[in-house]
Amino acid sequence: MSNSDGPMGQRDIPGHPRYAGIATFALLPRIEDVPHADVAVLGIPFDAGTSYRPGARFGPAHIRECSRQLHPYHQTHDVHPFAVQQVADAGDLGVTPYDIAAAVSSIEFAASEYNERGTRLVVLGGDHTIALPLLRAVAKRNGPVAVIHFDAHLDTWDTHMGASLWHGSPFRRAAEEGLLDRTRCVHVGLRGGVYDKGELEADGVLGFQVIRADDFQAQSIADVVSRIRDRVGAGPVYLSVDIDVLDPAFAPGTGTPEPAGLTSRELFGAIRGLVGLDVVGADVVEVAPAYDHAGVTGLAAAHTAWEIIALMATGAAASGGLAR
Repeated sequence: MSNSDGPMGQRDIPGHPRYAGIATFALLPRIEDVPHADVAVLGIPFDAGTSYRPGARFGPAHIRECSRQLHPYHQTHDVHPFAVQQVADAGDLGVTPYDIAAAVSSIEFAASEYNERGTRLVVLGGDHTIALPLLRAVAKRNGPVAVIHFDAHLDTWDTHMGASLWHGSPFRRAAEEGLLDRTRCVHVGLRGGVYDKGELEADGVLGFQVIRADDFQAQSIADVVSRIRDRVGAGPVYLSVDIDVLDPAFAPGTGTPEPAGLTSRELFGAIRGLVGLDVVGADVVEVAPAYDHAGVTGLAAAHTAWEIIALMATGAAASGGLAR
């Protein structure tokens, strides 16, 4: 446990409705209000690496607002994620919107500080560029990690319009830097954004296997989960979720939407099936609220982050509390 009195949970105040007051993720305490956080929810409002529709810099605030209704008990896992581990909202990391390399450097520095304190991050983006510095920080503590990458797109492209750091390249750069265990990485939900077959072949060289969105129609969620687990095996795992892995019916508010995607039930089922894996960090990215309708995308993203926190909690519950 984080302290002798147990973790601080949600800040439910009698007679105070959940829609009132300042929003923290799931009404959790702020990180400065706890002595230590086993898991921190950190916003990174950065979208300078976006190639199509901008606006993901406003994602963290939107996701927090949509997280007010998250409750403290997970029915599927039979666990109270905020009781077996101290989870806190770390606010937003301020990074420059004018210099991608400088922003990436500052993200890596901040994330490394959290990891050195034994705090695992669940990051709210922001565009997918931020996965690279987050993986750098995770690899410093854990060595090369497996990546389970939920996305409609590869994100292993090289340069785009002369830029080597953008939201389509984080996993290529990570592979080149030796941050990934190339025998244990997988894309899940792939369906769009490929110019020719050579891009898929190059992706395989970088160490990724592919589970397509269509596979969720041909196979059960349990079968897909089995394929993911067979690929990932044992060892540290990083989860990266681009919200555009979902069909635009479930997540219209994103920068590069692709039809024929996963349902929210399929995504949550796949994440829940990863119970027992050593999840050392995660991100939920590419929420662009300007294109959202009735909070549909923000709600999906908030619940995705909640599912990841609950997944981390299953390991904490089994061990009597995190001790990383």
